[in-house]
Amino acid sequence: MNAISVDKLVKWMPAQFVGKNQILFDVSFQVPAGQACGFVGNNGAGKTTSLKCILEFLNKDSGDILFFGEKLQVSTRTRIGYLPERPYLYEFLTVWDFLKFHWNLTFSSQLNFASKAEEVLKLVGLFENKDKVMRKFSKGMLQRAGLAQALIHSPDLLILDEPMSGLDPDGRLLVKNILKELKKQGKTLFFSSHLLEDVEELCENLVIIHHGRILYSGERKNFQNQYQTLEQAFAARKAEFQT
Repeated sequence: MNAISVDKLVKWMPAQFVGKNQILFDVSFQVPAGQACGFVGNNGAGKTTSLKCILEFLNKDSGDILFFGEKLQVSTRTRIGYLPERPYLYEFLTVWDFLKFHWNLTFSSQLNFASKAEEVLKLVGLFENKDKVMRKFSKGMLQRAGLAQALIHSPDLLILDEPMSGLDPDGRLLVKNILKELKKQGKTLFFSSHLLEDVEELCENLVIIHHGRILYSGERKNFQNQYQTLEQAFAARKAEFQT
């Protein structure tokens, strides 16, 4: 089963002088369940717009999107964790209270919150700062707090938009190790990135988007097998598209 299936997703956005500008052109791809899939493209390629349409934060103009074989609904949402590229965190809250707020949005029972919050905060290296208000956090600490929120309800599918953004080398290593552990647990990972070395290290599957069009969707090794590095393969496929 695919964790995500996207079929012919189209999105137009308002544009000055021309009325509308098409951002996504029949975007189609699948994310296999239980694997890691990298969503790769240059800045402005359409990665974030695609993710927002997939999660219904933006209304799509056309196309079909399924999660685990069904359309997005309340029962499906509880199986998804999401980290936006620029997470807005309530800076007047402690990270503990921030997690409790999101827990309450999903679960009616308070049972097990404390143990789960302790688990995810230790996982992202923030447990020692659990009582500190988040306005005192560094950018990297805020990114890790956002990741803790995405993990608090033990989702089957994690959708992460540039999860390494703002992290120093130690923070990137920590997050990569977390993602590797989640893969071992059978979680599905779908994350956007322009850091090809992270995708090459973590992902079995690959979706490449360029100017709102899918250039490739499938196994990373099949895409890369003619080249020494993923970066070389990515550059070659973009050149083919432009000719």
